[in-house]
Amino acid sequence: MVVGAVISSVTEYYTGLGKKPILNIVQKSATGAGTNIIAGLATGMISTFPTVILFAAAIWSSYAFAGFYGVAMAASAMMATTAMQLAIDAFGPIADNAGGIAEMSEQDPIVRERTDILDSVGNTTAATGKGFAIASAALTSLALFAAYVTFTGIDGINIFKAPVLAMLFVGGMVPVVFSALAMNAVGKAAMEMVYEVRRQFKEIPGIMEGTGKPEYDKCVAISTEASLKEMMLPGLLTIGFPLVIAFVPMLFGMDNLMIAEMLGGYMAGVTVSGVLWAIFQNNAGGAWDNAKKSFEAGVMINGEMTHKGSAAHEAAITGDTVGDPFKDTSGPSMNILIKLTCLIGLVIAPILGGHAASDTEAVVSPTSTMQVKTSTEDTMDVEKDVTVNMTSDEGVFTAEVVTVTKLDGATQKETKIFTGTEAEVMAKIEAMKFVEVNIE
Repeated sequence: MVVGAVISSVTEYYTGLGKKPILNIVQKSATGAGTNIIAGLATGMISTFPTVILFAAAIWSSYAFAGFYGVAMAASAMMATTAMQLAIDAFGPIADNAGGIAEMSEQDPIVRERTDILDSVGNTTAATGKGFAIASAALTSLALFAAYVTFTGIDGINIFKAPVLAMLFVGGMVPVVFSALAMNAVGKAAMEMVYEVRRQFKEIPGIMEGTGKPEYDKCVAISTEASLKEMMLPGLLTIGFPLVIAFVPMLFGMDNLMIAEMLGGYMAGVTVSGVLWAIFQNNAGGAWDNAKKSFEAGVMINGEMTHKGSAAHEAAITGDTVGDPFKDTSGPSMNILIKLTCLIGLVIAPILGGHAASDTEAVVSPTSTMQVKTSTEDTMDVEKDVTVNMTSDEGVFTAEVVTVTKLDGATQKETKIFTGTEAEVMAKIEAMKFVEVNIE
């Protein structure tokens, strides 16, 4: 809850109307759209610094209190505010639509001014809600990592191994490509929409005069079809990469534990990169939008009052056009990308950890005969029969190792029990092969 409150304050500072970052973008708009876009990009990038430091502190402190259980509880606490997040997310679109209705119905100018103020507040609340969502995704993914490590039986993710480091870079690349595909989809749909509107202006007389009726359904169909078709490739990218990383190396006989570390490295890359891109895009888009809104009431630029319709306002509109897919499409989608990637990895984890087979398995080594020399230089025959019974319960492995030693007709039985992850238990069993046989 403390993290959520601080995230709200940070987001409000970088996207709130009248705040220093917004005024900086407004001032840069005086020299054109290029400087406006540069200032907006820089605002979104710098906003990642306090937010990520806050995430790191939350993860570290919650882990210090109660381990990964504490991290999971912190994520649950953030998701407990879901009702509030839905409310503040809905506020912005409602205020925006109210402004559009006021303008189309030719209400008094004061009505539009009031809805613009509400809309600017809605931009900030929407950015705050998205900050909550990405924070909960970051904390949830870490809790899922703990479950992934348990189910796969690995001790950790070692980036000193070349395949793991390679998959870490691949994971960091995926949110960037996902964002590009989402923004291209928005651009393609927008172009089709503009062409359709221009066609209707040419072919349907009287639209501007109010005597002709536009074909609204054509525009709705373009946006609806694009929202479904254009998201197929990003969806396949999200689901396909973890499956390829997990199963293709199996065809070449790679060890399952190495594959598990590779997939874990990929998940870590997606999580870290996705969180950074989400914060950057959400806050940059909100800042551009409110910079444009600042011109509605008038702003002071270089000692002159600048209003709507000025060249600086036109530059701010360009920035807002760039920011819309940032804050409304690719930015919020990072939340889904992170969670879905970690969940797919968790689904694959039992296969990599060997849990797809029966939970109880008996492993019997062949009887071995060895020669052991005593202090009298006599030679004696020692026969050892080792039986290993291994069971697993929710990722915790227990191995019962029974060693029966026969020495010149005398039988000695020894039982040892090992518990831990699959890798730890197997290592302990393997170490028993090097234990010397002492005969008194």
